[in-house]
Amino acid sequence: MPNPECPACASSNTNVFYELESVPTNSCILLASREEALGYPKGNIHLSFCDDCGFIWNSAFVPERTEYSARYEETQGFSPTFQGFHKALAQQLVDRYELKNKVIMEIGCGKGEFLNLLCRLGSNSGIGFDPGFHAERGNDEEAGDINVITDFYSEKYASYKGDFVACKMTLEHIPTVSKFIGAVRNAVKDHDSIVFFQIPEALRILIDCAYEDIYYEHCSYFTGGSIAGLFRRHGFEILTIETEYEAQYLTIEARLSEEGADASPLLDGEEDISELRNLVSTFSQRCMSKVGNWRDRLRGWKDAGSTVVLWGSGSKAVSFLHAMGDDCHIENVVDINPYRHEHFMAGSGQKIVAPAALQDIKPDVVIVMNRVYVPEIQDDLLKLGLNPEIHAL
Repeated sequence: MPNPECPACASSNTNVFYELESVPTNSCILLASREEALGYPKGNIHLSFCDDCGFIWNSAFVPERTEYSARYEETQGFSPTFQGFHKALAQQLVDRYELKNKVIMEIGCGKGEFLNLLCRLGSNSGIGFDPGFHAERGNDEEAGDINVITDFYSEKYASYKGDFVACKMTLEHIPTVSKFIGAVRNAVKDHDSIVFFQIPEALRILIDCAYEDIYYEHCSYFTGGSIAGLFRRHGFEILTIETEYEAQYLTIEARLSEEGADASPLLDGEEDISELRNLVSTFSQRCMSKVGNWRDRLRGWKDAGSTVVLWGSGSKAVSFLHAMGDDCHIENVVDINPYRHEHFMAGSGQKIVAPAALQDIKPDVVIVMNRVYVPEIQDDLLKLGLNPEIHAL
């Protein structure tokens, strides 16, 4: 079988380095019963690496198996920790690019939280695109004039223009990344727009063996070098490359340049591809070891009669539970998002409960799916009168 062609640079100098079989094809869909969750559709993950540009993607991805609809519930906006980060990021961008009385366009705006922030903080107007947008949750009267189109962004919307174009946590869901950035280029080519993208940071995933951050919806994985290279090939000048949120997120800010891809020098964060080659070559083996350690922990807690719950019911939890397999004896997953309560985890079937339910469950161990939230969760547990062991991925 020929090597898969890289969706970022069209090279065939690629190889598959990590495989997962029969994983749920969605992690954030609201599932109403345990039976529906256990029978949820599955797909395969074959992570491929491009030895020329450093891009990583799931070469077994089938777009038709994913669902982005009104029952896609992905927001992190109920967390005070995330709210603080989000507001600070929006204020930073408003100040840096003097976004006052401008038009903001966001591709993949989710429930509209970031678009509302950018508009409210700078008295801007907004245009958003997202098939999972809920008008009753996303309309913010203080944010001003915002129009959200409940559809995927594509070339057919090229007539919509923005002085600032944001795309947060969306590019990782798109398999045809070069085509997509080409569409963004066409949308901004006559408008001198600033383009801002935020995506998961894949170098951290490779270094830390963060297998919980590998799931079906995320078909595209970028490091600083591969995202910058993709934008440069489409004629963008790279303004900044930064990591945020304890290095979990990668951000890039760019604008089209008449001089093209060579208009700006390489920035810190555009790493040597040799580092990626080394990490990729050992990733599968290192992941097996890390998964094995967590399975040992779960078996130990089971043998000790400890009650274990997960905190966080999003994609990381779906990946973690799938990796634990038959060694997982966890009945409940906790989430602060009220829209997720009383639903069930795709693939494994655990019930999602509110934090208050822990007063009856009385967990001995809480496994936190994202360590950035540990201080917030510790406070929530203390308010409930609980003091379990806390372990974070």
